Amino acid sequence: MTDSKKIAIVILNWNGEKLFPEFLPSIIKHSKSENTEVIVADNGSTDASLELLKKDFPEVTILDLKTNYGFALGYNLALKEINAEYFVLVNTDVKVSEGWIEPCIQQMEADASIAAVQPKVLSYHQPDFFEYAGAAGGFIDKYGYPFCRGRILNHIEKDEKQYDQPGEIFWATGACIFVRAKVFKNIGGFDHDFWAHMEEIDLCWRMKNLGYKIVYQPQSVIWHLGGGTLSYGNPRKIFLNFRNNLFMLFKNLPDYKFKRILFIRMVLDGVAAVKFLLGFEWKAFVAVTKAHFSFYRNLEELRKKRRKLKADLVKTEHPEIYTKSIMWKFFVQKKHTFNSLDFKPE
Repeated sequence: MTDSKKIAIVILNWNGEKLFPEFLPSIIKHSKSENTEVIVADNGSTDASLELLKKDFPEVTILDLKTNYGFALGYNLALKEINAEYFVLVNTDVKVSEGWIEPCIQQMEADASIAAVQPKVLSYHQPDFFEYAGAAGGFIDKYGYPFCRGRILNHIEKDEKQYDQPGEIFWATGACIFVRAKVFKNIGGFDHDFWAHMEEIDLCWRMKNLGYKIVYQPQSVIWHLGGGTLSYGNPRKIFLNFRNNLFMLFKNLPDYKFKRILFIRMVLDGVAAVKFLLGFEWKAFVAVTKAHFSFYRNLEELRKKRRKLKADLVKTEHPEIYTKSIMWKFFVQKKHTFNSLDFKPE
């Protein structure tokens, strides 16, 4: 691809033939501009995705990767071929609203230190509620557990405009993230060893460690189906989430927290595995066990990555990291909403 566009909306697809007729029209309709291009990067689909796109959506540019590289490497390879000032990465199961692009781009144009922006993410099936993946912006607690404004663990809040103020967050969801292309490419994009899941949190953490901001913009609204590739309880998803969380902590934790936090997190993973076992959730128990063995096998490569990241470190402390345990707050103190936490990230 040789023509440079200011904004490239890039949808990484794997067997999304059934999703396109429902979700792609809104993206095309609400993204019409001479400075914007809608691109579908196909990750080796085995269904009729490409035929459908060519027949029903000729205005969409197709980038055929021919192989399923996973979310992280698939996007990295696709974005290497695309020239733009801003990348907008969107899942195949996302519907967008009118005017969804402008607020996010305007925010980034106004502040060069903003590397990524996330819109408000609502549920496709329950539009009055936030959606699990991203909601009103992502955070992590001190042990690396992710949560969102509007979604803590499995508790999802109704959108009552309680999170309608833009502001800094810790991570932006991979379901829909606006990224400054230069920054994305300069830091090497997603870590492809993650394959999928939590690669966007790792990306945002690395950008924040370099002094960039990640921001939530509620004037941009999208609706996400969720679980479009792997359902939320899928053993493969459990494996990737547990393993990749350890990858992320190992790479990005500051030295003075590294050993203590990583040790406690591994103990907590053990508790989770026992809980799965006692609940006869055999596949989930095996998934957590496999995740830890995979982590151990990758230790040498992780050490290399950590050394490289430390050499470029600008900032280690982030107010968007919750200094307490979200698990303790949720299960023991019964704090199920973001506003019930003693947490003021700004």
